Amino acid sequence: MTDQDRAVTRRAIADALLTALERRHEVLDAIVASDDRAAAVEAVSELLGKSRTGAEAVMGMSFDQLTKESRRRIAAELDDLNSQLSFTVGERPASSDDTLRLRPFSHDDDRDIFAARTDEVGAAGDGSGTPARSLDDEIGAALERLGAEEAAWFVAVDGDAKVGMVFGELAGGEVNVRIWIHPEHRKKGYGTAALRRSRSELAAVFPAVPLVIRAPGAGN
Repeated sequence: MTDQDRAVTRRAIADALLTALERRHEVLDAIVASDDRAAAVEAVSELLGKSRTGAEAVMGMSFDQLTKESRRRIAAELDDLNSQLSFTVGERPASSDDTLRLRPFSHDDDRDIFAARTDEVGAAGDGSGTPARSLDDEIGAALERLGAEEAAWFVAVDGDAKVGMVFGELAGGEVNVRIWIHPEHRKKGYGTAALRRSRSELAAVFPAVPLVIRAPGAGN
């Protein structure tokens, strides 16, 4: 996890804690009305409009964090983290959210998202920078690389929405990582979230192989 990843996570937690303290009576009611911890986390997340990570932190709060002094410390930490990062939680909520998932690319189900990417980028899916061939040719070539364990493609999904793709291509003893976010979902933090998720996914496919980020998350 990079320093920015840690800062993003810490900010999500601080933001959730501060909001929970401001709405502590509503939060307590939501927790008391829940059947178990999992339901309480979900209820707090929905009530506050915060990530599951933030809601888990709220559930783990101790009584000494309810004091005015503690609230001032949390607010100061949030201000400090906001000054470190170039975007706010409100501007890019997905950057700190944990609803984003990566799943393996399906040549049957995910032609649409790859077609959208190729129409916009115009380049081949292998990261070579050469012009894209027909969609069938591009997907066929990708399947060969996937089968040979020379590539790993993932679709980034949030709920039912396909928000982008992550491409990992093995070349020269390293994995070139590229992230593309659909134009409709940019400037929300999905690029940051997809990059964070991709590290563990790609490390599982290519153990002990260095990952090289060739381009930032498009539109983030």
